[in-house]
Amino acid sequence: MSIIAKIHIEHERLALVPTLRGLDGVEIRVVSQGNTAPGVTGFPFLVEYDDREAVEEMFDDDPTVESYELVDWTEQTGIYYIEHTPETEFISTVVTDVNGFLIQTTAEGEGWLARLLLPDREALNTIWEYAAEHDISFEIIEIYGNNETGGEISYGLTEEQRTALELAYREGYFGEPRVTSLSEVADELDLSSTATSGRLRRGMRNLVAATLIDHDDE
Repeated sequence: MSIIAKIHIEHERLALVPTLRGLDGVEIRVVSQGNTAPGVTGFPFLVEYDDREAVEEMFDDDPTVESYELVDWTEQTGIYYIEHTPETEFISTVVTDVNGFLIQTTAEGEGWLARLLLPDREALNTIWEYAAEHDISFEIIEIYGNNETGGEISYGLTEEQRTALELAYREGYFGEPRVTSLSEVADELDLSSTATSGRLRRGMRNLVAATLIDHDDE
């Protein structure tokens, strides 16, 4: 079943991150254009800021920007088509490789908040592995099944994290006093204690991020 995943990514060489760091209060989002052909390094962006000159000065100094073209500017909002340098990091390529779509991509903090339409959870795991290999911080905030009712939210957990957390809970790992040890949980999952600890920690982090943290207000 296809899914919709809400993720947040950060890396110093992601597109326009230097501009985000340099312009306090700037709002940037990618203008949706459906699937992206492999190798494409140019995208249209909508930029909201009160100083067009400052925006373009930042683009001139931004090491992720090869060139830019102003399409339109009205009051405090501009649309630019931006070509990126070869050093720029993307997840759009791997999203396309797994037959996914970037539904919405908006700058948040020093990174990007994106909604992805993906064919299954395996595709999401492939994207996560790509991010890990390229040292891109990758946080899963929400996952929905893509059906008519909107699906069941999985609170930002991968299937592996959910399995580990449910097993640890059932076996009493989170109990007080603790009924079972980390090594016993690891044996049940057929993993090392280190791998199990990391999986539980990432799962709890994603669970907290999806249920307690208001990312829209950060």
